[in-house]
Amino acid sequence: MIPTEDASARKREIEDKLKQEQETLSFIRESLEKSDQLTKGMVSILSSFESRLMQLENSIIPVHKQTENLQRLQENVDQTLSCLDHVITPPETRVQRQSDISAVLLQKARFERGKELLEAEFRSLLTRYSKPVPPILILDAIGGDEDMEVQADVTLEHLPEAVLQDIICISAWLLEYGRNQDFMNVYFQVRSSQLDRSIKGLKEHFRKNSATSALHSPAVQTKLKYTPTKKPPKRPGFDHDLRGVKHLSDDKHGAAAGKDDVLDIEIDSYIHCISAFVKLAQSEYALLTEIIPEHHQKKTFDSLIQEALDNLMLEGDNIVSAARRAIMRHDYSAVLTIFPILRHLKQTKPDFDTTLQGTAASTKNKLPALITSMESIGAKALEEFADSIKNDPDKEYNMPKDGTVHELTSNAILFLQQLLDFQETAGAMLASQESSSSASSYSSEFSRKLLSTYIYKVLGNLQLNLSNKAKVYEDPALRAVFLHNNYNYILKSLEKSELIQLVAVTHKKVEGSYRELIEQEIQNYQRSWLRVTEHLTERNIPAFQPGTKLKDKERQIIKDKFKGFNDGLEELCKIQQGWAVPDKEQRDAIRQAQKRVVSEAYRAFLQRCANISFTKNPEKYHRYSAEQVEEMIDKLFDTSA
Repeated sequence: MIPTEDASARKREIEDKLKQEQETLSFIRESLEKSDQLTKGMVSILSSFESRLMQLENSIIPVHKQTENLQRLQENVDQTLSCLDHVITPPETRVQRQSDISAVLLQKARFERGKELLEAEFRSLLTRYSKPVPPILILDAIGGDEDMEVQADVTLEHLPEAVLQDIICISAWLLEYGRNQDFMNVYFQVRSSQLDRSIKGLKEHFRKNSATSALHSPAVQTKLKYTPTKKPPKRPGFDHDLRGVKHLSDDKHGAAAGKDDVLDIEIDSYIHCISAFVKLAQSEYALLTEIIPEHHQKKTFDSLIQEALDNLMLEGDNIVSAARRAIMRHDYSAVLTIFPILRHLKQTKPDFDTTLQGTAASTKNKLPALITSMESIGAKALEEFADSIKNDPDKEYNMPKDGTVHELTSNAILFLQQLLDFQETAGAMLASQESSSSASSYSSEFSRKLLSTYIYKVLGNLQLNLSNKAKVYEDPALRAVFLHNNYNYILKSLEKSELIQLVAVTHKKVEGSYRELIEQEIQNYQRSWLRVTEHLTERNIPAFQPGTKLKDKERQIIKDKFKGFNDGLEELCKIQQGWAVPDKEQRDAIRQAQKRVVSEAYRAFLQRCANISFTKNPEKYHRYSAEQVEEMIDKLFDTSA
């Protein structure tokens, strides 16, 4: 039980708290009521303010419109008063004013007429005295050496000094007093035409003097004609200089040879025109700075060079397009057309960039775009050339009957030799197709390795194709002679040029590999003589004592050996005499080795049979002496014997 006193105290406490809560609730209710009253009061005030604002607007707008009308009326009144004042002015004043106005108009007309005459004189002087630069002077300016370095001591004078000073004075007056910039358009149009005519004149000079120019043409010196094998090959020799550039079409005459010469001159002409453009553009800019205000010089120069530059770039694009079409026809001489041009463009690029500094980005990017295009088409031609070597068809009519060096081999080697003069250019072509980090950090060493790998790839494709072609020959000996000749030609060509050093950059043992292949094919060829020398062995020869009478079977065995040797020797000599081993050193070595083997075996055989009476007609079987056999072997690979 809870005591009564505690319960009473607890009850009073609860009642006190309840009373406090009720008082708090009453306060909150009163606060809410006051808030509602304030809200209603604010809404009422805002509504009243909005109503008064609308009334004010409705009152002001008509006043504003009325004010505008009054201002317009005021202006009309002012204009009317001005006109009346003019009308009521004394006649003497009006005449004086008219006279002043006429004088001003006359002076203005004279000024405009003078400005027109100066503009006409500017155009006349510029047109009359601007002439194309003679081709000989351009050639002197760009230099006559192979690299066509710009000669600092050759000055191109586009205008006589007196005329130039007059033009400078006129341009300065027109700019300062005439407030006219049309003369700048006249300037770039006239000079642009002369720049283009100068380059075209140089090109025409090359056409007219093609015979003389061809003697010093870098394009001619680097041109090689390669076409896939489509006709019976001719027998190449080893007496020519493999390092020097040699046309595969040197034996052509008439229209075909003339067409190649024309192409060579056009390439050479284009190379010189690129250098001429740089030199002439530099000269034009120097002239322009004396006539055109500084802040207009770059823009005017950009416009001035556009026509000549566009024509050169168009011609370059046409060269790339022609190369692309030639590649589609599998005429890979196109890449050799591009090589000297691309090399010269890259050599000229620093001067080109310096000369065009400050021109529009589209102008400066034209040469790099052409270089990129040529690198791309060149790389495509190189890769497709390598594939064409691998896939050249194995057709019997296309194979040399005498087993000499195949046309594909000589063409491929001659093509590769041309790359030696353009190692950096060819490497850059191949590097442009690489996406590796090494390619992004391009260096001459990286380029050289790429070219080394490419040449090794072409040689590998050539070796594979030759192995397949050799299967066309039914005679294993002719097959061996064919492969020997081609491998030996490749090795000698590599050794006589720098190709062997270039390939060795990535493949050190290439020389030893070819020597092993050559020795292997010599051994394969020597096996063809086993069917001759096997008749000279002691196999099946009966043992006998001198003076012993042989049985018929034993005599027949000896007769068969003589007959087999004689027939085999005659047959092989007759067949192999028509075969070819162009390399004299190899030809003599093969003959000597074969003479040694056959003559030693034959002498030993004759010595064994010297005292044997196996026939009544020994001359029938003993047809050749050892010396005669050696003479017959000496006539191998010699159609004139």
